[in-house]
Amino acid sequence: MGILKLILRRLMLGVATLLVVSVAVFLLTNVLGDPVKRMLGRGALPEVVAARRAELGLDRPLVTRYFEWLKGLLTGDFGTSYANGSPVWDLLEDRVNNSLFLMAVASAISVPLSLFIGAYTALRRDKWFDRIMSNQLLVLAAMPEFVVGALLTVLLATNVWHLVPAVSRIRPGEPPWSDLDGLVLPVLTLVLAVTPHVGRTMRAAMIDVLESDYVEMARLKGLPERKVLWRHAFPNALGPTLQVIALNIAYLAGGVVIVESLFNFRGIGIALRDAIPEANAPVVQFIAMFIALIYVISNLLADVATILVTPRLRTRLQ
Repeated sequence: MGILKLILRRLMLGVATLLVVSVAVFLLTNVLGDPVKRMLGRGALPEVVAARRAELGLDRPLVTRYFEWLKGLLTGDFGTSYANGSPVWDLLEDRVNNSLFLMAVASAISVPLSLFIGAYTALRRDKWFDRIMSNQLLVLAAMPEFVVGALLTVLLATNVWHLVPAVSRIRPGEPPWSDLDGLVLPVLTLVLAVTPHVGRTMRAAMIDVLESDYVEMARLKGLPERKVLWRHAFPNALGPTLQVIALNIAYLAGGVVIVESLFNFRGIGIALRDAIPEANAPVVQFIAMFIALIYVISNLLADVATILVTPRLRTRLQ
């Protein structure tokens, strides 16, 4: 029952967060510029500009437009693109699926890899593997993803080894797995951007747990070392690491904007890059709310998972 109350509180907090984000996104996208003047050009007649603004509904009060947009978000009507008049969802459905697939593959590789690296380096604390891996993770954590992507392109797609294409070649309407070679560099870039943070957090948490009293007690009881590690140490170290995993999954949602632009991957990143210069507010608003939704969901799942894997927290909520 305690877990259900926690989930309900987190849901309410998530809804409140999305509501605040929606206000900020709507206000900020209305200062991108006048989309009508960008579409018609500076030499357009004032009456033509006024007629076009009325056609797009931009002549109405800002508050009225916000609540109509918010109602559309709740009912699945995400508005129409200022650029071509097409529904936003029709324009972005394939791109959303492509980006979700890219994030899912990167998460499926980076999360288990970083947990293993963090746990294993903690078990080999202060030995050669720990020193080398810790230094490498620190270097990768300090490098922005566009730098990582550029280096990978030089190493794997151009001058050194030409193993994979430097850009993605997904055509409109094709699934993202239709170009597996083109997925290598974007996925590898995101994996290298996420793994250092989660791995370092897991290492620190695992070291703290291995030095705790209950792990020492389990060893004194004669339990096998493998059972002590995976049944007592790892679950308790996983709890605080899940919060970092959630933050990095949310980071992936924003990081794909840069990575997709770097490798010409047909996802929401390319759409956002093209929509901002056009002052195409409905597209920018949808992508911003999509990223915010991923952030809220990932943090909610992390909170619940932290309780489920941590015996002490489960006991408090019972």
